[in-house]
Amino acid sequence: MSTFKAPKGTYDLLPPDSAKFLAVREAIAAPLRNSGYGYIETPGFENVELFARGVGESTDIVTKEMYAFETKGGDKLALRPETTAPVLRAVLEANLYKTGNLPVKVWYSGSQYRYERPQKGRYRHFSQVGAEAIGAEDAALDAELIILADQAYRSLGLSNFRILLNSLGDKECRPVYRSALQDFLRGLDLDEDTLHRAEINPLRVLDDKRESVQKQLTGAPLLRDYLCDACKAYHEEVRELLTDAGVAFEDDPKLVRGLDYYTRTTFEFVHDGLGSQSAVGGGGRYDGLSEMIGGPELPSVGWALGVDRTVLALEAEGVELALPSTTSVYAVPLGEEARRLLFAKVTELRKAGISADFSYGGKGLKGAMKSANRSGARYALVAGERDLAEGVVQLKDMESGEQTAIAVDAILAELRSRLG
Repeated sequence: MSTFKAPKGTYDLLPPDSAKFLAVREAIAAPLRNSGYGYIETPGFENVELFARGVGESTDIVTKEMYAFETKGGDKLALRPETTAPVLRAVLEANLYKTGNLPVKVWYSGSQYRYERPQKGRYRHFSQVGAEAIGAEDAALDAELIILADQAYRSLGLSNFRILLNSLGDKECRPVYRSALQDFLRGLDLDEDTLHRAEINPLRVLDDKRESVQKQLTGAPLLRDYLCDACKAYHEEVRELLTDAGVAFEDDPKLVRGLDYYTRTTFEFVHDGLGSQSAVGGGGRYDGLSEMIGGPELPSVGWALGVDRTVLALEAEGVELALPSTTSVYAVPLGEEARRLLFAKVTELRKAGISADFSYGGKGLKGAMKSANRSGARYALVAGERDLAEGVVQLKDMESGEQTAIAVDAILAELRSRLG
């Protein structure tokens, strides 16, 4: 047993369970690749100011959860707690927005890090697949991303999830609402930290999960009552486009996202089978983020879906994914001559696109066949000295137990035929 263990709040992905996580990532990415989104990958750490400016200095992520450190060279960096700001930073740095082909549509898959109290569905290291459409203000783009996430979840077999939808207004109407909300919050019995947060970004108080705070928020002014005509029309178009596409959603006037950069459209995917950690993903429009981090005006929209929580949602619904077998053929050599021949044949099968494995370590027949069974292979190739003298190998069907002698030169053709 190792002296070391995975750090608190983290986990290892190990076979065979890791195959579910790969399948979830692929299912979420598939509709994006089919809709003009290209893959992007950014470093696992960034300048700490990128998150302070973009995510918001008053957010729990920046004040409590971010893993920040100083390098030997004096650079102040942070492990990324989210990926939208890094993606936008990369697009700006590479001048992708100057090509004239807007929006820049990208998707990513990777790890995030937050110092949180570990519990089921909430980890200090977690994985997300996300999508960003940068450089266009269009309600159809907001609707497209929500539709693609809905499509991804349904392709996995999920059905018990809900889409919550709201509008957070823009720079014209939100300041009026902000002032009204602050007046309301000042009259509540809140602790000093929460009151301070209310002065910096009062919408963050609405996102406070503490029951003592939520009880006092009854009767708080709602943003929908303060939306300007332009924001109302924009939000109504998003709603109509989703309805026309057959995507069900619930209007949630209290929905706010935990990051400062969101404007207008905001949404969340929740699954009622996950208890307190019910959000499996979410996102929204962030029209001002580019300017916050020193870039030009680039209205944008995006989302991130949690791979970990999506797997938990599948388990909650009892959905079994149809995962491909990692091994179709398992070779069992008996003797040195058979070892060399079957190793060559395994290499040939792999080159032909057939997943194949080999009995390593000089196991006897009994031990090797146990390994073949554990591998999940449909067929086993078994050969000893007598078989090779006759120019054949034994092909065993691991499901039926039927065994057939086939010519050495016919192995590839026979397996192609049987495996389709």
